[in-house]
Amino acid sequence: MFRLSTLVSHRPTFFKLTTTVVAAAVVTATALPLYNDHVKRTHRAHARAALLNAAQWMERTATARGRYPIAAAIPGEVLRVEGERYAIAAISNDGMAYTLTAVPNAAQTDDRCGAYRINQAGTRLQIATAEVPIPLGPLTCWPQ
Repeated sequence: MFRLSTLVSHRPTFFKLTTTVVAAAVVTATALPLYNDHVKRTHRAHARAALLNAAQWMERTATARGRYPIAAAIPGEVLRVEGERYAIAAISNDGMAYTLTAVPNAAQTDDRCGAYRINQAGTRLQIATAEVPIPLGPLTCWPQ
């Protein structure tokens, strides 16, 4: 049998609703920054991998041809970064040296590592950007 008193006694109270909303806000406030940091770390790894792949391509090409290709001769696929949060720029003018730089874009521009750079000697650097004037060092951003 239906009783009105049973329905009234089981409805949520203001205290229960407030507690639930506060708990959800705390979980969101804690989890969202951790998730965003994880996403940025993942895209950093994509940028490093793309730079290393491009450097390997440059070395293979230099081995086959006797010198590094000029920047304009590098195929676009070699400079592509998964997720497209970084863009790789190549500098290679004389065939004797090259520099590859992965510059963050989109949601990655404020990343603490700034831009990544590698050259023909294998030197790995962090480069400042407009949003990150003092990036973390290569030991932090290029984990071994």
